Amino acid sequence: MKKLLFVLLTLISSIIVWTNVFYVSAAESVVLRVYNWQDYIDDGLDDNGDQISTPVIDLWIADYKKRTGVSVEVVYDTFETPETMLNTLKTGKSQYDLACPSDYTIQKMIKEGMLEKFDTSKLTYYNQYASPYLKDLFDKNGWTEYAVPYMWGTVGLLYNPEAIDEKDVSTWNVMWDSKYQNMATTKDSVRDTYFVGVMHVYQEELHTLRSAYLNGEISQEDYNKQVNVIMNRTDDDTLAKVETDLKLLKENLFGLEVDSGKSDIVSGKISMNLAWSGDAVYSMDLAEEEDDKLLAYAVPEEGSNVWYDGWVMPKGANIALATDFVDFLSRPEIAVLNMNKIGYTSAIAGQEVLDMIVDWYGAESEESAVEMDLTYFFGNTVDQDENGKVLVSIDEHYIGRQFSAQYPDYETIIRCGVMEDFGDKNDAVLEMWANFKANELTPLTWASVIVLALITAVVMIRSAIKQRNRRLHIRH
Repeated sequence: MKKLLFVLLTLISSIIVWTNVFYVSAAESVVLRVYNWQDYIDDGLDDNGDQISTPVIDLWIADYKKRTGVSVEVVYDTFETPETMLNTLKTGKSQYDLACPSDYTIQKMIKEGMLEKFDTSKLTYYNQYASPYLKDLFDKNGWTEYAVPYMWGTVGLLYNPEAIDEKDVSTWNVMWDSKYQNMATTKDSVRDTYFVGVMHVYQEELHTLRSAYLNGEISQEDYNKQVNVIMNRTDDDTLAKVETDLKLLKENLFGLEVDSGKSDIVSGKISMNLAWSGDAVYSMDLAEEEDDKLLAYAVPEEGSNVWYDGWVMPKGANIALATDFVDFLSRPEIAVLNMNKIGYTSAIAGQEVLDMIVDWYGAESEESAVEMDLTYFFGNTVDQDENGKVLVSIDEHYIGRQFSAQYPDYETIIRCGVMEDFGDKNDAVLEMWANFKANELTPLTWASVIVLALITAVVMIRSAIKQRNRRLHIRH
């Protein structure tokens, strides 16, 4: 009996030991699954694909191991459009702890109950260093629990000032101006091109609204709210007017593009492009470095779109692990690494980011210095002057160009709205877009048609000659 009891106790002890080993091993090796845009984080590679520094993901892995003693693996996948990302998540075939969709997609995912909530008290670095402007934007719209902003910017006009008059880009009318026919491209994206059509259709209303604001008749907050409402109109009357307007626009364009516009304007194929601010910076840098060509960027006076991409946690995510990764990305020194690599503007402020701006765009002399107020973006994340301001001396060379694209002044920001989910009008908007794109014949398309027609003609002529020779051969 004693022997049997000894065996049972030994067996139980072994089970306990091995169970503990199993749980420790499991706890000490975890996996974070991330779904992000392509080329949207510092991978430590140079333009030739050579490894020159430690990727941000590896920095987090090492930091997490040092702080917790737990080893972590990151499975990192990328997508090209928010729609692709959304469809992947909805199929349920792939589970991710973090994804980085755009503004309207985040709103849609919140409405459809697709997201876990962040414990914002765990976002230490984010709470300390995120831009007050973006934090306030997320708080006012009820997104804070579900999303953390990553990158942000505006949509505007990237243009060659040698071909496009600077005065003309102060209004969206320039896209419809016949003197610039076949010189511009817009996005092959219903979201981005639709709102441009709306701003053009309601330009008089927007100008009246702006005058009321500038004259002190309405507050800054009311002005911004009303611009936002106008920009997101999708009623039937608006859809009909925008469709008509966009069809006129199509006749004036060189064509639609997805990603080629930022290189086409550098090569000189076009002179104006509807651009996201980050792409505009890329093009301006490239044109100046390779061709000594100065491109510029403008946000028309009627208003535009403030966009943002943010981190969200799909249902079933490892909340603690995902939160830790997002907070690591919210460190200013890490934000600097990502901005240096991808060229877009981080939602994170802080002294390291401000120092980088001065390093990139700071005035080289008093004669070229333009004082810019960045208080709205940096706020109390850096030291302020005696008036509570964050003022920076920027070289005039970058005003209206790279600096203005990355850090627009506050007067530009308040005339920009946030793109909203189309909701139950989504199908109607897509139908309008399909009508707009029907029988689309851009210069490139015309060239393809002509080439195809010539090839067809040659083939038909050669075929006719062969048939004739064959008949002659038969006759002989």
